[in-house]
Formats: sequence, structure tokens, C-alpha cells
Amino acid sequence: MHHDPESCYRAVKSRDRRFDGVFYTGVTSTGIYCRPSCPARTPALRNVRFYPTSAAAQAAGFRACKRCLPDATPGSPDWDVAADVAGRAMRLIADGVVDREGVDGLAARVGYTPRHLSRLLSAQLGAGPLALARARRAQTARTLIETTGLGFADVAHAAGFSSVRQFNETVREVYATSPTRLRGRRGGDATSGQLTLRLAVRTPFAGRALLDFLAHHVVTGVEVAGDGWYARTLDLPHGPGTLRLELADHRVAGETAFVRATLGLEDLRDTSAAVERARRLLDADCDPLAVDDHLAGDPVIGGLVRATPGLRVPGQVDGDETAIRTVIGQQVSVAGARTVTGRLVAAHGRPVDTRVPGLTHLFPTADALAALAPEELPMPRSRGRALVALCGLIADGDLSLDRGPDRDEVRRRLVAVPGIGPWTADYVAMRALAHPDVFLPTDIGVRNALRGLGDPTPEGPRSADPAALAEAWRPWRSYALMHLWNTLMPETTADTEEC
Repeated sequence: MHHDPESCYRAVKSRDRRFDGVFYTGVTSTGIYCRPSCPARTPALRNVRFYPTSAAAQAAGFRACKRCLPDATPGSPDWDVAADVAGRAMRLIADGVVDREGVDGLAARVGYTPRHLSRLLSAQLGAGPLALARARRAQTARTLIETTGLGFADVAHAAGFSSVRQFNETVREVYATSPTRLRGRRGGDATSGQLTLRLAVRTPFAGRALLDFLAHHVVTGVEVAGDGWYARTLDLPHGPGTLRLELADHRVAGETAFVRATLGLEDLRDTSAAVERARRLLDADCDPLAVDDHLAGDPVIGGLVRATPGLRVPGQVDGDETAIRTVIGQQVSVAGARTVTGRLVAAHGRPVDTRVPGLTHLFPTADALAALAPEELPMPRSRGRALVALCGLIADGDLSLDRGPDRDEVRRRLVAVPGIGPWTADYVAMRALAHPDVFLPTDIGVRNALRGLGDPTPEGPRSADPAALAEAWRPWRSYALMHLWNTLMPETTADTEEC
């Protein structure tokens, strides 16, 4: 799509919201860049240029449109689907890795030299890592300026700028206006460390089903959930934090909806990292129309897809935590896994003071659990050995789950650990690495869900092999899996803080 101007122009002429965040339109006659769905008059084809990222448009000298706010869109779903080096690097840049570790740190995480990574990103995304990080800082700054009461010095600090002067210059260059003129209605508390933001998601968005899943898996001390909301602690690069999401359904397709997120941060420098982790958890960059179009006509799960459009694959705020919780939950019920995990949190998690009742601890680090003997863990000895071995790999830096490494390499390292099998490795790929095409044919929940569907085809799901059925669901098998699990999920109708 990025390299086909005629296709891009057709999307612009039809103001197709599906492509917001997938590419950006620079208009040479005005010097601004827009999202494809911008309501302004469509420019002539000879006057437009198309860019894969907002950073590329900015590098070409275009300013952001004040009418359509092109950077206030979900990111491209292509980054998770392809999972190539550029996509993995983009996710790490959004997490603030360049601001914290520089281009050298980013390159090390994806396994390339800084020079080669810069060439690759420039070729594929139209901008190098520094320009991409600068665009992300500008976007974070605009969001904070327009939605919080933070002073501009605090905004600059929170967005990752090295100085207020750099912040002012970047805002003026990207948005062609001053921070003062960008300031709108203030939605946050500048003195309490509480920030209230709106996170863009594509629609349809099945927020209630996502909430049901998260609430069903809450771990005491780390997570709480209630009717319409979910909250948890965050272990961020500069200190602890909390996240509270208000989740509801948005059924109108093809729009951009917003999820209200409240962040409690000890250090404002963690704003970008907290926002990116919240977006991961929401699967905010998913393209639900593409997923639903592919699955809705299937004779087995099509009815489920039509009943719950926009179902998301719940992501994660910490890949290490997801892997640890997955190993704990091997071959036990969800309730049993929550009980064991809650005991580990109470014994080995870091206590924190928060403003959210029930949020008392950060999840234990891999370093802390790697130092334990398997017999000290409240689980069968073999699973304890697997857990300690996994945490040892993470603590030693031999296994990274930050979405930088190649998915296949992560899977290979996981299944090499005694006691960790394909189910665990694939579940980690789906939740921690945002793999959109994972299926778990041996999962008891999958088999129970298929039996509950009856026999909509002559051979029927009862007699069919789940792995064979799932072939028709590629490349969105992770979403098909979630639709099957969703049939077994209890609804969240009351507070679950004590669960």
C-alpha cells in the first residue's frame, strides 16, 4: 500500500478510515500532512505524496494537519502482522527505548548494528530511528498538552525531550503552532502524578469482552477489575505506576474510538512507556475489519464473529510477567493459577503504595524468582524447575520478551527449556509478542468450545481435528482462538477486587 500511489489515492478520495495510521498523505500545495480520512477537500493527485509513517512526512518538511490530527490515530497493524525488523523496532521506539538507551540500545535489542538498522528503517519507513523517536515525542507532547494540566516543562520532561527549548522547537515545527495555542481543555491533575488520556483504537472494539477476559485472570495485589473498568500496577523503567482502563463496546465499524486511561506515575518520564504498554494490552493497533471480514463467513466460528465484532487478543504490559504466569498456569485451572500466582506476588513482589484499592504489589521480577529453589515454589517440582529455568534465562539476558527479538527465535528458546512445551510457547507468542496467527489445538477450552457449537457442517466440529479446522482461519488464528474462548468466559457484572 505504501508503494502504490493510485491505491493510496483511492483510499484518500473515499476517506477510508481503515487506512488511518497505515499511511499518511503529504500535500505539497499546503505543506501539511493528513490521515487518509481527513475531511478536508481532496487534493489533486499531482499534489500529494504518501508516507508510511508520520516521521517520514515530517522529515519531508510537512506539518501535521490541525483538522484531522494525523498522529492521533492507532498505529499500523502491519507491524504486528509482518513482525519484521522495522515493525519490532517501531514497537520498541514507541516504548521509549531510543530515549532511554539511544540508537545503540535499540539496535542491540533487534540484533542489528546501529548503521544497518538506520538504513533499514529509512528504506522501509522513510525515517531513521532518531526521526521516528522524535515523532513519537511530539505525539506524546501534543496529547499531554491538550488533555492534561501539566506545565510545559513537565510535558517536555514526560514526553522525553532533553530540554524545554527542544520541546518548543519540535512542537512549532511539527504542528506549526506554539504549545500555548495547542492547550485545550485540561483533563489531568498536574500535581498528583495522575494523567487521564484517551487511547485511540479502531472499531468495532469489543471492550466488554476484553474486560471479561482480563477480570477472569486478575491476580490479587497486581490487578483489580470492576463493572466497566480494569486496573493494574506497572513496573516502568523509572519507577512504579498504575493503569486504569475504562472498557466499553464500540460497535460502529470503520471509526476511531477512544479508551479512557488513567495513569498514576512516580516519574513522568515513564509516560510514553506506560501509554505504549496500555496500547499493547488493548491490542489497540488491530485492524478489526480485516479480521472480521476474513472470519465472519466461516461455517464454524462465523456466528461468533458476527455476534462479537472487534474482539481483541489481550496483550501484555510486561512480556516477562506473561511468560511467568503462563508457566504457572500450565495444566491447572484459571482459578488455581490465580491462587498460586497471588501467593508468589505476596511473597516475592515489591510492595507499592497506590491510590487504587487492591493494588499493593508489582509483579515479581525474573531475577527474584530465578534466585529461588524449585522446592520453595507452591507448585509441582517439575513446574517449579521450569519456572526457575525460564526466569534464569530472562535474568541472564539469554531470553528477551520485549517484542524486539524474532518470534521464531523466542519460541525455539522457550521449548528448549525442560518442562515448557508448544502450548506454553505459543500462548506466550500470542500474548507477549502479539502474534496474530497462533492456535492451540490441544487446549481443553478450544475443544470444549467447539463441542458447544454443535454441528454446523456435515462433518461437524465435534469430529473434526481442531488444527485442521484452524487452517481456514489463517492468518488470524489468534483471533479465532479468542472467539472460541469467549464462549466460555463468565461476564463481568460486579466488582471482582477480591477474586
